[in-house]
Order: sequence, then C-alpha cells, then structure tokens
Amino acid sequence: MTDLSLTDLAAGTVVKPGDDDWDAARAFHSGVGEPTIIVRASTVDDVRAAVRYASSERLDVMVRGGGHSAWGAVPGGVTLDLDALDDIRVEGDLVHAGGGATWGAVAAVLAEHGLGVSSGDTASVGVGGLTLGGGIGWMVRAWGLAADQLVGAQVVTARGEVLEVDTESHPDLLWALRGGGGNFGVVTRFDFRAHPLTAVVFATLGVSGDARPVLRALRETMRDAPRELTVTYMDVPAMDPNAPAGATITACWIGDDEDAARAALAPLLALEGVSETELGVRSYPDILMDMPAADPDQPMPGFVGGNTLLEELTDDAVDRLASFREANQASVLFLRSLGGAFGDVPQGDTAFPARHATWFAMAGAFDVPGLVHDGNRPLIQAEWDAIEALGAALYGNFTVSTDPALVSRMYSPETIARLAEVKRRWDPQNLFCRNHNVRPA
Repeated sequence: MTDLSLTDLAAGTVVKPGDDDWDAARAFHSGVGEPTIIVRASTVDDVRAAVRYASSERLDVMVRGGGHSAWGAVPGGVTLDLDALDDIRVEGDLVHAGGGATWGAVAAVLAEHGLGVSSGDTASVGVGGLTLGGGIGWMVRAWGLAADQLVGAQVVTARGEVLEVDTESHPDLLWALRGGGGNFGVVTRFDFRAHPLTAVVFATLGVSGDARPVLRALRETMRDAPRELTVTYMDVPAMDPNAPAGATITACWIGDDEDAARAALAPLLALEGVSETELGVRSYPDILMDMPAADPDQPMPGFVGGNTLLEELTDDAVDRLASFREANQASVLFLRSLGGAFGDVPQGDTAFPARHATWFAMAGAFDVPGLVHDGNRPLIQAEWDAIEALGAALYGNFTVSTDPALVSRMYSPETIARLAEVKRRWDPQNLFCRNHNVRPA
C-alpha cells in the first residue's frame, strides 16, 4: 500500500490490480469497473488522503456510495469507496447519514424514531448519489426532493479541506449540492430534516387494456389530489421471470388512513381495466425495493430512450408515450407524479431543474438482438427525442448514459453558469469529473 504514497490513510485500504481482492473491490452494484486504484475509506481523513493523492497524480476521482451509477464503469482514475462511512444518527428531527449509507438503512433507523425522509424507491441506492442528483421519491409531493430536505453537509474539497456546509456557512456550495451532482467534492456526511412518519398506505392497482384513458384519468386525479398521495405508473415487458409483466399503478399515501387513501384513488378504481391488487398499511422501509446486483455474466441490454420532466401530461404526451410502449415489444414506460411541495421550491433556490413540472416520464426500448437492430435503433431514438422535446429538462439520476452532452439538457444555461462558478471555487482542476460534469468557469 505504501508504494502508492497513500501513507496518510488512518484505517482505510488501497486495492490495486493484481491484489487478491481486486475483482471483488472493483465490482459495484451496476457492473464491474476498471479504475487505476480503489481506496476504501474508513474515516474522513482517509478521504482527504485519497483526494490529495489523486490530485498529486492527476487522476480523476469517482466517488462510490451505493454503486448504482453508470460512472463506475468508466475506466481509469481513483474509485473512492465510501461503503464504510455508513453511520446514521438521529437528533430530534435531524438525521445525519454518512456518505456510504444506503436509503434502506436510513429508512430503517428513522422508522424507529417515527420519522421519514423522501428517498427514492430502492433500499440499496446510496444516499449520496440520489441526493446530489435531486432525488424524486415516494413523498415528493408532500416533502419535495431528497435534496430539498438537505440542510447541511460535511464536504472534503479537491484541496483536501473539510468543510461544514449549511445555509450560513458556504451557502453557495449547499445550493450546488442540492441537485448539482457530485461535481464539488466528496460529501462524507449528509444532514437531513426528517418528517413525522409512522406508517404509509401502499396500493398496487392492476391495469389492462389501452393505457391512454388510464393515463388521462391519472393526470386528472393527481391534479387536485392531496399532497399525501404520490403515484407511479409502470408498464414493463416480459423479460424477467421475477418481475411480472404488464402495467400497474402504485401509490403511496403518507399516514395510516386507508379510507382517505382509497377515496383519493377512487376515480382510478372506477375505471374499466383497473383493479385493486393491494391496498394496506405498511412501514415505509418495507415499500423500498430490493434490486439485485448486476450479474457480470449476464449484462443488462442497452437502452434506447430517455426521460424528461413534463410541465403537463398533455393528451399529446399521453398518446406518444403509449404509442412508444406499443410499438416496441421490449420496452418500459414509467411515470411519477410531481407537483405539490416539489413545485413550491422557487427555481433559483436549488440547482434542480424544472420546478414547474408536474410529471416525470421515462420510456425506452431494451436493445435486445432480434427486437432492436441497426435499422430501427435510430427510429426508436427519434421517437423518444420527440417525446423529450415536450419536456423541460432531463433528470440525471435516471439515465445510464455517461455522455457529457447530457448536462446541457439537465440544466438551464443560467444554472450551468452558476454551477460553473461554484465549481471554479471548489474544484478548479475538475478533479471530480466522473459525473454529469459541469466544468469550472
């Protein structure tokens, strides 16, 4: 380890090609990486040493929390593994989560205190990646994004300094962390303002037949729905025997009032082709999905499509989304309701785009041989591009692409300029570029 000049590591370890545990260390949730070295940090001082080493050796840094990001597959650089920095502490309604913590663990600890934080859908997703990219979760209409609940952070900068960041100390950096991605340093601790939460009502509705009337009814239902309710529509192909194919509406209601949840969903349940599969009180940790890690021997197929934040789910958008799913046998369609607290946040208060959006939509065809080929791949992408053009911005957390051009579709020119100024101050050499990168001004 000392030959890598990382002698300042207090307790962490360095893994390099040829080491016995190299193959295990470079595997992350979504695949297998090919970094130059891997630093498994156990303390904040380990993070500082790793960052200083990377800077001195002119190596890019890729920070790994939960490991769901596609950036782990980009070769070279230093992979900084924060898995051991997973401490979770609760002080009143304030929760401190280490940069290596996962949302399932945070939800479980908060449940013991009768609290919750809106945190995405999947237990194994890292706190860091989801929050820094925004974080559209099950309580987005009541509490906003995960980033909206972020009130402070501990950050190791590109110079190896440790900053305590909040609205009074380095507010520019806090602004950028709320949706600007991992461009600005290594966040070793996240501080969230939690909310009272003892239980949720979770419902699953089966959907059959034409998606168009269902999506239009879903739009009208959510237009004036109580903020306690957030819904998702998903239609998936028969590709995985563990995941039932077909269309469903899932809904999460904050609290244990089944009658109120059922009343809010009544217009949907009255539709032809919609049936109640499940509706009952659950604990919030129990509704977070478990996503199996990637199998290197059976890599996921490519994905032709994308996502967008829609100001309105217009009839045109509904028809285009439904038609995309119908035209592509091995495709997925996903929508989640926004509005409410998400839209209460003024656009300039965080880096996250399109606060006026009321729906998030994603669709894509899996690039399966025999179903997608060189001749129709551009046509499928063009079909999606026409849908994306209806939206206001792309949501970076829901793309597996590492194309640097995506940044211009994620943020407005004004937001990019402001992010670039923050980047110039805290990472002028662009050490943290293994992300949807905003280059320093």
